[in-house]
Amino acid sequence: MHDMKSTTRAGIDIGGTFTDIVLETHGERFTSKLLTTLNNPADACMVGLKSVVQQAGITPIDVDLIIHGTTLATNAIIERKGAKTSMVTTRGFRDVIEIGTEGRPEQYDVNILKPEPLVPRRRRFTIPERINSTGDVLHPLKETELEALIPKLDKAGTEALAICFLHSYANPMHETVARDYFAKRRPKWFISISSDISPEFREFERFSTTCANAYVQPLTSTYLAEFDARLKTAGYQCQMMMMLSNGGLTTVQTARDVPVRLIESGPAGGAIFACDVAQRLEIRKALSFDMGGTTAKICLIDDYKPQTNRRFEVARVYRFRKDSGIPLRIPVIDMVEIGAGGGSIAQIDTLGRLTVGPESAGSAPGPACYDQGGTRPTVTDANLVLGRINPTDFAHSLLTLNTEAAETSLMTHVANPLNMSPISSAYGVTEIVCENMANATRVHAIESGKNTNDRTLIAFGGAAPLHICQLADKLDINRIIIPANAGVGSAVGFLRAPISYEVFRTHYQHLDDFDAEAANATLVKMEAQAQSTVKLGVSPNTKLTTNRVAYMRYHGQGHEIAVALTNDPLESNVAHSLKTLFDIEYKVIFGRNIGTIATAEIVSFAVTVTAEPDAVVTMPSSYTVEHSSHSTRIAFDSAMEEERHFTIVPRKNFLALKSVNGPAIITEKETSVVVSSIFKAHAMPSGDIELLRTGKRTLAKKTE
Repeated sequence: MHDMKSTTRAGIDIGGTFTDIVLETHGERFTSKLLTTLNNPADACMVGLKSVVQQAGITPIDVDLIIHGTTLATNAIIERKGAKTSMVTTRGFRDVIEIGTEGRPEQYDVNILKPEPLVPRRRRFTIPERINSTGDVLHPLKETELEALIPKLDKAGTEALAICFLHSYANPMHETVARDYFAKRRPKWFISISSDISPEFREFERFSTTCANAYVQPLTSTYLAEFDARLKTAGYQCQMMMMLSNGGLTTVQTARDVPVRLIESGPAGGAIFACDVAQRLEIRKALSFDMGGTTAKICLIDDYKPQTNRRFEVARVYRFRKDSGIPLRIPVIDMVEIGAGGGSIAQIDTLGRLTVGPESAGSAPGPACYDQGGTRPTVTDANLVLGRINPTDFAHSLLTLNTEAAETSLMTHVANPLNMSPISSAYGVTEIVCENMANATRVHAIESGKNTNDRTLIAFGGAAPLHICQLADKLDINRIIIPANAGVGSAVGFLRAPISYEVFRTHYQHLDDFDAEAANATLVKMEAQAQSTVKLGVSPNTKLTTNRVAYMRYHGQGHEIAVALTNDPLESNVAHSLKTLFDIEYKVIFGRNIGTIATAEIVSFAVTVTAEPDAVVTMPSSYTVEHSSHSTRIAFDSAMEEERHFTIVPRKNFLALKSVNGPAIITEKETSVVVSSIFKAHAMPSGDIELLRTGKRTLAKKTE
């Protein structure tokens, strides 16, 4: 049982390239960064944990809590390495997950590619049962029908089963009967039912989410059980909690039951980290920028809270383009994710243009400069050639980088075909990557009805501080914060996340004839379900808080928006105040409301129960003020578009210097902060670094 006032906590973040471990104990923080061990991700975790425990001078038994986030579920879907999954659905709806919606990632492409469903048609079966949208049984479920399916499911080699009946969100009876029947006869199957996983209308998303849960469950469940056992064997007696996609934590058991909720766990940790930094430094409008080895994640933060969403796509065929992936209805932190990381590969396309990503070299074989078999140029190779990275002190001195290999790779694949110098081609690679990120950020902000240029950029992840001035310049942003331990930000974020769980349910009601009693009954049930999940992970006397939201729309619309509710029971006359709140929210997003010509309706409710978090831990800076020594080296300045002398300052010495004008590079174990000549860096008492704009970019006077 986890007591929220634990003192020694470890965060483990497994990414596509690096595995980051952070340990906080009695006001001190220790970190470790390793290459992800793709065959068994737990291997790197065990090595990293051992390292931070030794650094702290403690033993495994002293650790009070381990918090883990993993890309395992996501990768299983992307790489199609999940279980053999079958699906049972209502007759006539066998092909819902393949037909999908009218959404097209490429409007005019006649040879359009659509994502292959996780459950192929040969493993999708139907039975003639039917419940209507109000929950009444139109056609009863017969046991003989279920019995007839058993030999067919056996023949299909079923390991996991998704049961998705029509309108089960209104009445789950048929799904629970079917689950109990199959569980009794085939106890080894992993069974997911849509009324548990995603009890809401829109059958395409509900079926798709349930199939994804079933698909990743055997792999995720086995991995978590084995990892938990390995920790116990190594002497860690504490509970392990899992990071959820919406920024909350849950128990290993809940994660094993609903692994689809882990899909975005790593990036969510990064957003929580940025929110913590924003709150600590009282930044009301922030833009979180997390760039690692494989992807870059951008999230808008207002009043210390990240933007959230209810729909997420995974395994997009057209990488990072809407409507080209498998849709999941899970609570997620809303962020734009693009294939732009240190390992993103640069190449010349068929039109002779330089492109970067979304393909990544990952941790194996890695960028050319890793000298581990990779030959294609990446963003990391470009930064090395530009002089932004010290080849002998990269990622905790994990690797010594080969500058010659990086240069050869860039010459072969980019510079020679475009008739450019290695330096120009390397700069071109970083410009393309930053433009991709800036463009994605602009679109995301516009879609959310928000600006970017009035925000403070919070940059973390191993690759973000290398590009941050270039990106800020493109977005017209004047202030940047590089937090302490930016290189392992997501793992630090795990340690700031509250234990919480969200329950979401469709409950359709028109405001003109609002039934408060029915709505209250639904909300009470939802709160009880969320509470029972949270209580598994906290001590009995921990205070719990509840947050309730109604999802509303004007009658006839296809999408809804969130309207916050109080925790008091809804009164029968609440309809008028709900309509007023909805009109206000609608106007914020769309600039107007149409309340005079359209009536409103509630579509769904969401209830989140959260355990009261620790008092905010203000970590003292782990950088002791040493003498203000610094050196210089030649590197490429993006603001002047030429090579210049950069001041090189180790971050531990930077506090003594107090500030430095760009061009400068502030180095640390996990990353380097590249300060261009139009920014000035200041050391903050908190151990964070603040970059403030001092001028405008001057384009090069010469062209090649």
